[in-house]
Amino acid sequence: MSQIYQIYPGKKKRNFLSNLSITTILILINVIVFVILIPLLLLNILSLDYIAIKPSNILAGKYLWTFLTSMFMHGGFFHILVNMLSLFFVGVLIERVLGRKRYLYFYLIAGLFAGLFFVLSSLIFKSDFNTYAVGASGALFGLIGLLMLLTPNLPVYVMFIPIPIKMKYAAPGILIVLWLISITLNVGIGNTAHLGGLIVGLIYGFYLRKKYKNKTKFISKYFS
Repeated sequence: MSQIYQIYPGKKKRNFLSNLSITTILILINVIVFVILIPLLLLNILSLDYIAIKPSNILAGKYLWTFLTSMFMHGGFFHILVNMLSLFFVGVLIERVLGRKRYLYFYLIAGLFAGLFFVLSSLIFKSDFNTYAVGASGALFGLIGLLMLLTPNLPVYVMFIPIPIKMKYAAPGILIVLWLISITLNVGIGNTAHLGGLIVGLIYGFYLRKKYKNKTKFISKYFS
């Protein structure tokens, strides 16, 4: 893809790491962490409390680093597969638009806020404080929320639906479907974390559309 639609000016690549996209690096980190930690958790060598966000821990002021570590850990093979495939397809585009550094900062901020939103929601709604949360989904929904504002008419394929759906409909649709699945099938899905990430993406999207009107209009038309 051409750099012509990049919102922020980029810099020339100078070293080995810069030859890898941030998206590729994030995927590699997620996979490596998963491969290393899953055996340790299964063998009870390492406690999940040290990796996953648990509201009761956070509210007690313990294991605060799990806001970060939980973003790079997943609950199983299917979980990490779906998230990394989604990160690849969505992240590559967002990285081109924002540039390497701002993309990384935004990804991390979205993930951290998603975790915070998950904990605050547990406190506000008095839900199970002992529920663990792991995964890149919160940060991913941040990227999805941003795309919803920057490329609302971008056609995307969602889950097993064989026809493309515009991003402005797909983003909230994914959130609703996941919420329904968790309720009807009693599956542990971090819906509040997803919502928190989406909110960050929408906020940043509104900011970019207001500050860079011409560039964001061009991006929207380019991907319609």
